Amino acid sequence: MTDLPRRAVTRTAKLASLPLTAAGRTALGMGKRLGGKPAELVAAEMQARTAEQLFRVLGELKGGAMKFGQALSVFEAALPEEVAGPYRATLTKLQDSAPPLPAATVHKVLAEQLGPRWRTSKFRSFDDRPAAAASIGQVHKAVWRDGRPCAVKIQYPGAGAALISDLNQVTRVGRVAAGWIPGLDVKPILDELKARMVEELDYTLEAKTQARFAKAFRGDPVFAIPEVLVSSEHVIVSEWLEGVPLSQLIASGTQEERDLGARRYMEFLLAGPARAGLLHADPHPGNYRLLEDGRFGVLDFGAVKRLPDGMPPEMGRLLTLALAGRSQEVVEGLRELGFIKSSIKIDGEALLTYLAPFVEPIRHETWRFERAWMRSLFTYVNDVRRPDWTMGLKLNLPPEYLLIHRVWLGGIAVLCQIDGDVPVPEVLAEWLPEFDAGAVEPI
Repeated sequence: MTDLPRRAVTRTAKLASLPLTAAGRTALGMGKRLGGKPAELVAAEMQARTAEQLFRVLGELKGGAMKFGQALSVFEAALPEEVAGPYRATLTKLQDSAPPLPAATVHKVLAEQLGPRWRTSKFRSFDDRPAAAASIGQVHKAVWRDGRPCAVKIQYPGAGAALISDLNQVTRVGRVAAGWIPGLDVKPILDELKARMVEELDYTLEAKTQARFAKAFRGDPVFAIPEVLVSSEHVIVSEWLEGVPLSQLIASGTQEERDLGARRYMEFLLAGPARAGLLHADPHPGNYRLLEDGRFGVLDFGAVKRLPDGMPPEMGRLLTLALAGRSQEVVEGLRELGFIKSSIKIDGEALLTYLAPFVEPIRHETWRFERAWMRSLFTYVNDVRRPDWTMGLKLNLPPEYLLIHRVWLGGIAVLCQIDGDVPVPEVLAEWLPEFDAGAVEPI
């Protein structure tokens, strides 16, 4: 890895190679089968090679291409198990790692952003080897001038130009991905990525957001947000959080760790809006840690939804009404918010029947979020043979709820990867405004 590929023609050619080489491997696999090689072995080889190339291409390109890969990786829980195996490790790897930039490039950025004497004026020591490398930046571990371990987040040179190029071309990858994940509409993911990318490039804005989170949770016994030490347009230096990433917990965590990680993960999605007026909008597991002291650490604040008044109270209120079976009030509430357009007629009881699988976790004292359940939801939504299949087509998503919807969909996908038990009604009762856990007796 020498530098971030910037030329649009180069990036486009690399992205285009994904579907083309997948087709080539299909032809090669057919030839092997005709030559007598077992079909199962050929299929396994093809899937492994495709996964390897996916990581290499998206990882090298970084930018929007890798960001798209990270967005897809949280949905691997929805993949059919026979398909998920070869891709799971590769997609998950995209969540918190990528081929790093060379030290010379890193030093140049730091000199431009923190001054020519950055190494001696800001740090006691600086590790040239990146601790993590992701979509638009990489992180180095260092020791701050006062002796505190710190994380130095550096934006890749040319990241802005790369994003513009990727977001115009990444639909090529989207067509490939759509075939992996039944029911996943890639277009809204791409649209949301486009809307948030500009904000994520602004490290000054991200540093302010992180500082706001850190202030809201300073001294908290449950959650840990690293304090910002210094920031600039392309660099953020903040406290180092040592812990077990959720991506590692997903791969090899104990059930006790999974249960704690899943609960804290769900709690923070709600605690952020309640305490800081901000919804953390980048749900992939690489952004979260279980610390040695038991706290839940949170990183990367480039993508957020500003909710100064917390989560919309109508969410908790309508959820409570649905659990209580008050169907007509649910329809009226959804219509007022724009989820049901005025021209659409909906039977309340039929709507609650359609929504039943989605609210099932709240009807239980604890719920195990697992891949099989999420796969069943995707199958349910896309089964055109069901009499109430058209109900989903009658529901609308107001623009102001788009990011909330995406974060929660991605969050549930991550919970299913963690595979932990969560006391869902208890968590919602504590953090979701106007939700009444007493509306339904938990099973």
